[in-house]
Amino acid sequence: MSKRLLSALEYPNADNVNLSEEKTIRSIVVWLELNKINGAKTSTLNGLKDVGSKDWVVHFDAYKDQLGCPPLESQQEEIHWLLGKAIHLETSKNKNIYLQHAVENIRVSSAPKVIAENPLDKLDFRSKEFQDRINQLAKTLKIVPYPDPLVTLQAVRKIVCTRLAPDCVEHPDKYIAKGTPFPFQDADLGFDLNDPVLNKAAKILRMLYIQDLRNLQTKANELIVGVQSVTANPKTDTKLGQVGR
Repeated sequence: MSKRLLSALEYPNADNVNLSEEKTIRSIVVWLELNKINGAKTSTLNGLKDVGSKDWVVHFDAYKDQLGCPPLESQQEEIHWLLGKAIHLETSKNKNIYLQHAVENIRVSSAPKVIAENPLDKLDFRSKEFQDRINQLAKTLKIVPYPDPLVTLQAVRKIVCTRLAPDCVEHPDKYIAKGTPFPFQDADLGFDLNDPVLNKAAKILRMLYIQDLRNLQTKANELIVGVQSVTANPKTDTKLGQVGR
């Protein structure tokens, strides 16, 4: 995945980089800062450029703090976060091009203007304070933060709804999956995308789609049972009946 992000950012010879080499990782960090991110202080940037220095890690830690990188468990996650931030900055430069056909930008002149009274509408979802709080919440739930805080918030919402709902807390055995994990890597996809990474992603998407269908079927069954409880047990008032003429 990191190589694909590097390729999208037009990193030189992205397909052949060795991400297990420390020197390569350091060179990527310097390239991202010089060509895409541009968020380091001069002293920090000078320290990063000396990729052979024994103090490079110290400058890298300072660099992460300057960018607001959340605490992560591995260097690979940190590099992935930097790549995500670079992608976010690149797309933001041409935001109007990408969003000109977005649904939220479509305006119907005849539609009435509705003034929302929801206090959440007044929040600044792009402020540093909001992003810091969302990242803290994600860290508590063991979710890797995304450069866009709204995407991180969506992941937080999903965890809260599926694992921290009142019924989930009271009856965790009903929601905690048991048994042997399904080996989706060995499942037959039915077609070949000529790329192992894409094939794996397609299998995951198919399983998520099947799960959505299963949830939809469950809700449909619950609806049928609810309707039948009203219609399938009619009560007859015998006083209104008449036998014979």
